[in-house]
Amino acid sequence: MNQLSFLDDDPPASSPVDWSPTRSAGIARQEYFVPYAGRAYARARNFDLAATDRTNISCLSPWIRHRLILEQEVVASTLAKHTFAGAEKFLQEVFWRSYFKGWLEQHPAVWMSYRRELRRSLDQLEQSKPLRARYEDAITGRTGIECFDAWARELVELGYLHNHARMWFASIWIFTLRLPWQLGADFFYRHLLDGDPASNTLSWRWVGGLHTKGKTYLARPSNIARFTNNRFDPTGQLATVATALKEPDSGPSISLPSAEHLPIDVPYGLLITEEDCHVESLKLKRPPSGLIALAATNRRSSLPIGEPAQAFARGAVEDGVARAETHFSIEKSEISDLENGDRGWGKELIVFALRTDVKLIATAYAPVGPVAEELAAARTVLAAAGIRLIEVRRPYDDAAWPHATKGFFKLKAQIPKLISVLN
Repeated sequence: MNQLSFLDDDPPASSPVDWSPTRSAGIARQEYFVPYAGRAYARARNFDLAATDRTNISCLSPWIRHRLILEQEVVASTLAKHTFAGAEKFLQEVFWRSYFKGWLEQHPAVWMSYRRELRRSLDQLEQSKPLRARYEDAITGRTGIECFDAWARELVELGYLHNHARMWFASIWIFTLRLPWQLGADFFYRHLLDGDPASNTLSWRWVGGLHTKGKTYLARPSNIARFTNNRFDPTGQLATVATALKEPDSGPSISLPSAEHLPIDVPYGLLITEEDCHVESLKLKRPPSGLIALAATNRRSSLPIGEPAQAFARGAVEDGVARAETHFSIEKSEISDLENGDRGWGKELIVFALRTDVKLIATAYAPVGPVAEELAAARTVLAAAGIRLIEVRRPYDDAAWPHATKGFFKLKAQIPKLISVLN
């Protein structure tokens, strides 16, 4: 056991994380970690001990990202074991994800710009052999920078990286290897189990000095050596200057979309997506007439999606469907990938609506990203067929997102009040 793991209580046994894409696995990991979410986490959280030793961090992000477990569940279980002051660092990390989602909801042009510039960068890969060679070396772990290469291989193999390693990796990608940041963000998004449009895109932008204008993150050899327990020491290999990237102004923020409400006495069908796999906890007025599940994992990129990420998203949806069937006493539902082909979700949902004899389909609200794009296109097709689509937003998001208008510290100041209100 690494001596930096925990000090608060008896240290937990070091063992591989069970990355099963189920709510039960997420709850088990939460129960394992929460006793150490206080001073021990605050002291040791920045150490990337090794892929085989994640005792100092929660690793809950894949389950939270797909809402197999909910943010308020994690907050409540943490405060059942610790005071707010004792667990404040960990609680802040939970709300960082809420901040990124809320901020991107109010700046969707940033996501569209990222997607547009990514397509341009992918075209450049086809046109420039030197750029292509540098890119291939980076994503296959052949740059000669030992730490970076190890993290690249770890990401592809496991679908997970320690948050500190993600920051180092992005900094080296941008400032040392001088590769387009959009290609790096795409590499992460294609492979991470917790791949999330908001957290991933905005974190890369933060490292490059775009999110907080002019503020960059420079990976330093001494910092890497210290926080990897000297597993890596890239002295002399990394950039010593991190000049902020520049981009055109994306324009002003927009208002958050108004929350939609499900009518009490209207039959409806329920759509489950990878954005929210705990639909039994949504504010639904009555059981649905039927269930359908659709995946948009392959819409993350035009390049292949990593097998661990693909399998986790698929498994999360399947687990969500199984629990929803039990909760709502529905005998059979349908899971349709629609990963190949371009017919979109609209026609699939029309067939589902006809089969279940409903004129209304409800689903959990999808923040900016591929699922939201699929739903927007489907909404138009459904409306033409006389079918309404409603996205039910969670009170947690309604409470947190309005505070994500500027930097994180505006939302951070509201965390105690948000916890009180949500409880």
